[in-house]
Amino acid sequence: MENPAFVTAATQFGDGETPFLSPQLIAERLGVTLTELAKLARVSRNTLTGKASARRVDAALSPVVRILASASEMSGDEARAAIWFKHQPIPGWGGKTAQDLVRQGDAEKVLEYLEAVRSGVYA
Repeated sequence: MENPAFVTAATQFGDGETPFLSPQLIAERLGVTLTELAKLARVSRNTLTGKASARRVDAALSPVVRILASASEMSGDEARAAIWFKHQPIPGWGGKTAQDLVRQGDAEKVLEYLEAVRSGVYA
């Protein structure tokens, strides 16, 4: 079953014309360029902006949206979630932020951390 926060977030990050996520909206909400978002999602910038690769882009951006949705739900504010994502070191990860971990391919670890915090387990 899909996490309701993710479904809502996915809708908010859609382009309105297709069922796919909008890289432009995600980049805007995170306050990063499309080039930085492409690096974060581990795809080329051309892939990120190409219509033919929308499914691949969705798969690459989905963890970012899930993290932002979860952090937004917990903080009550999308802007706070974006700031946390980019700047707040996650305990136990040597000063790395959620953005750092996602960039190195460890988005699931960030999601596990958020779920642990939501469950009342604090690093």
